[in-house]
Amino acid sequence: MQKRTILVVDDTADNLSLLADLLKDFYRVRLANSGEKALTALASGDELPDLILLDVVMPGLSGYEVCERLKSNVRTQAIPVIFLTGMSSEEDESKGLALGAADYIAKPVSPPILLARVQTQLLVRDALGLLEAQNIQLGDQVRRTGLALGEARAKLAKLVEIGIALGRDTDRQALMKRALLGARDIANCEAVSLFVRTPANTLRMAYSTHERMAAGSMELPLEAPKSGEGADARDRIAQRVARTGATVVINDARVSSANGLDLDPLRRLAEAAGISPLSVLGVPLKPRDGKVIGVILMINAQDSRTGAICPFDPEIIGFTEALAAETAMALENHELLDAQRNLTDSMIRMLAGAIDTKSPYTGGHCARVPELAFMLAEEAERVREGPLADFAFKTEQEWREFRIGAWLHDCGKVTTPEYVVDKATKLETIVNRIHEIRTRFEVLLRDAKVRELETVLAGGSAAQARADFERRQAQLHEDFAFVAECNLGGESMDEAHVTRLRAIAQETWLRHFDDRLGLSHEELRLHEKTPRAGLPARENLLADQPYHLIDRHKTDDGGDFKLKPPRYLYNRGELYNLSIQRGTLNAEERFKINEHIIQTIRMLESMPLPDDLKRVPEYAGTHHETLTGSGYPRGLTAAQLSIPARIMAIADIFEALTARDRPYQKAKSLSTAVQILHQFKTRGHIDPVLFDLFLSSGIYLTYARRYMDPAQIDTVEISKYLG
Repeated sequence: MQKRTILVVDDTADNLSLLADLLKDFYRVRLANSGEKALTALASGDELPDLILLDVVMPGLSGYEVCERLKSNVRTQAIPVIFLTGMSSEEDESKGLALGAADYIAKPVSPPILLARVQTQLLVRDALGLLEAQNIQLGDQVRRTGLALGEARAKLAKLVEIGIALGRDTDRQALMKRALLGARDIANCEAVSLFVRTPANTLRMAYSTHERMAAGSMELPLEAPKSGEGADARDRIAQRVARTGATVVINDARVSSANGLDLDPLRRLAEAAGISPLSVLGVPLKPRDGKVIGVILMINAQDSRTGAICPFDPEIIGFTEALAAETAMALENHELLDAQRNLTDSMIRMLAGAIDTKSPYTGGHCARVPELAFMLAEEAERVREGPLADFAFKTEQEWREFRIGAWLHDCGKVTTPEYVVDKATKLETIVNRIHEIRTRFEVLLRDAKVRELETVLAGGSAAQARADFERRQAQLHEDFAFVAECNLGGESMDEAHVTRLRAIAQETWLRHFDDRLGLSHEELRLHEKTPRAGLPARENLLADQPYHLIDRHKTDDGGDFKLKPPRYLYNRGELYNLSIQRGTLNAEERFKINEHIIQTIRMLESMPLPDDLKRVPEYAGTHHETLTGSGYPRGLTAAQLSIPARIMAIADIFEALTARDRPYQKAKSLSTAVQILHQFKTRGHIDPVLFDLFLSSGIYLTYARRYMDPAQIDTVEISKYLG
């Protein structure tokens, strides 16, 4: 069968290429990059396209002007026109449809939906062509039966109306209801039921227009019946249609069987609903690949004038098959979209799980923060007064957008080295370098012992040599204990400790081995910053060496973010790290930790997110901002932070305070965590209304009982924190 021809008119080459690639497997595609060229091609060519996809905004003639000329020309007025444009207002759509367009689709468009709507319009045109052919063939008979023609036109109009509506329905149940009610109107029958194919290869009744024929009350196997098994071996109507993909018509269902079909189960079901089945029409639902995904079963055609039960008019079957094809396409599109959503959600959860699994000390963070955020968001939706009165996610899609943002709030951590995230001591990189420094102390202690023995062998005083050794030994043990204590980090480190560290660093030891043997290429490159020393070489006990400085890529300037990178990517200087004033992270590592939010935003903003997920980067990338503008990475203020973004900030802080799996801090008790969160509130860092709701609703306690160690949960007097 020859492919249909579609003319695509768009002034953007990328759009033409994209649409051509999308359509070429199903249709012959012709392209025009302006309205003028399209009209010229239509006027000069002998073969007209079957459908036109038309952009609105183009240089020269606009899409509206092109459509108006097409509809005013007898030769081209029957060609269906679908506007495909970025202009999405109701006024623009109304204008396009008023000019005679068959459909109006706003960019960006889902490929399955576009293909479905194109197919729908071609089916409609086929139906129109079929009707016109019948008009020509019947001639005088049609004129004598004007009423019948009027009914046919009404059915055709209904078919067009249903086809357009099916392409726009976003709810599966609403789609099935619309399709079956439309089938009932077109076929003018007493009842219509929809059977869908299940993963278990059965047919299940999913919807019925007759309230007493309950959906789900019937499930039929699709395996072919075995011969020689009596009446049970005969097909039922829905089974026959599903297995063969062919329409089945029964004009008299009163007989026990017809065409080898077992009609008794249908009779029993219908009669239980108060219907006496006389005529039955079964139509398959077949999308593009031809596999039957369901069956529409219509019972008891009615005469439009008398209401009497009668056989189904053969002329109506084409309309019902067209409607079934439209319904099949719409259902398949829903399944494709559902599968796409499920795949996306699964990948998001997989990524969040991978981030937590990457570090044994942050396991569960990417799962707990969303749960707490969802609890607070649901509670905020219940508020009916004050600043939160108007807050609500209006649709399930808006909820999904927030959920995805919450799940991905730390996706940038995939770029953060594990040893930085988990840094528990100041000298820790991949290993804790305190062992290297301890070895130097061991060398100094052995040097002291050697001096003692050499003094005795040279005839010196053994007692004095022993006393000198013991004094040196005590000093080294004391100094190393101090260095080791500094390595642990803490709330603060005073200047006296830094001064003592510098004094200890002036101690020297003698290195006899080449420090460039066994190094990787990158390590050797770093060591080339200093000239090679002769051996033995005297070195400081603690040192900040040039090879401790890891350069940052020159292109990494922080972009348009307020959070700017330090000069070096990493600084592994020993004295530099041991002198860290608070905690275990130096400035470079703290930036590397904070940079995860920049990477989160960059990763998400680089994705071609559809319109219904456009706020995912906002929800995921603002939980370190504050209402005062002192946060990062962009320094946003209260006016720039939405309620969902403020919810994410509270959830992230509270989870971090109470988490039991962090190497660099002890988990806070519930009361301490609430007190610290209150300090964030008083400093204007978090939303005060949401904080009060967090306490007054009891969410803090619900979360604690679910995720915190019972030993952490103590009494919280929330009254002193509210208001």
